Amino acid sequence: MGSIALSSLSQGLLWAVMAIGVYVTFRILNTADLSAEGTFPLGAAVAASLMAAGWPALPATLIAWGAGMLAGLVAGFVHTKMKIPGLFTGILMLTGLYSVNLRILGRPNIPFIGLETLMQRAAAVTGGRLTAAVAVGLIALTLVIFLFVWFFQTEVGLAIRATGNNQTMAEANAIHIDRMKMIGYMIGNGFIALSGALIAQNNGYADIGMGIGTIVIGLASIIVGEVLFGRRGFVMSLIAVTIGSIVYRLVIDAVLALGVDPQDIKLFSAVMLAVILWLPNRFGTLKGRIRT
Repeated sequence: MGSIALSSLSQGLLWAVMAIGVYVTFRILNTADLSAEGTFPLGAAVAASLMAAGWPALPATLIAWGAGMLAGLVAGFVHTKMKIPGLFTGILMLTGLYSVNLRILGRPNIPFIGLETLMQRAAAVTGGRLTAAVAVGLIALTLVIFLFVWFFQTEVGLAIRATGNNQTMAEANAIHIDRMKMIGYMIGNGFIALSGALIAQNNGYADIGMGIGTIVIGLASIIVGEVLFGRRGFVMSLIAVTIGSIVYRLVIDAVLALGVDPQDIKLFSAVMLAVILWLPNRFGTLKGRIRT
């Protein structure tokens, strides 16, 4: 039981980085962006390819982060300059990035056999694989949250938040909304790609299909956190997303421990997200009936 909890914690921390990236477009920009399905494996592909070519793990991971930001820039351009709706932009991006990721990998997957990953370097200090993943996850998540909070308190960050809250008012206050959206896309997809690079190193391989269901995991983490803590302050929202990610992984790992076929996990995740989205509306309706 303890190993399951530790595994859930390590996976939850690494996936929380991705969930925060989804939070940028989903909650701050108020846009339905599916680019995560392509950006997540992009980060894994870039990191794996560079490390296989002899690059150290840390620079490879940072370049993967930058590759995600570049993909976000393209997504932002397609959405703002080409005037394509956010949902269709995401579909176009995940479709196009599949070929890009396959081109970067050169084959369907790259194992990290014989390569020194960040997890292996951390394991030399912590003494265990799971504790190493927890340590790397905590460091990465702390860095992401620090940068996130700092940036969104700057003038540009506040302008991005204003754009998501009320685009008409933001434009009336001379905010360049297209530019703010593009920056938001870059930040969100950068975090998603960073998470992909870290999770690939933790899993021991980068695979072309590892992005399937990414958006479901990100949304589930956000919604679970909001159900548990509500929508509070900015920092509290990030903590809620992190805890939501850990709780989600704990549920998934518990289900796997009960003997559920791993092939059914994606279906279980989709059903669980549907229930999570449905319950608040259902209870809200019941409360309304009781009051009347």
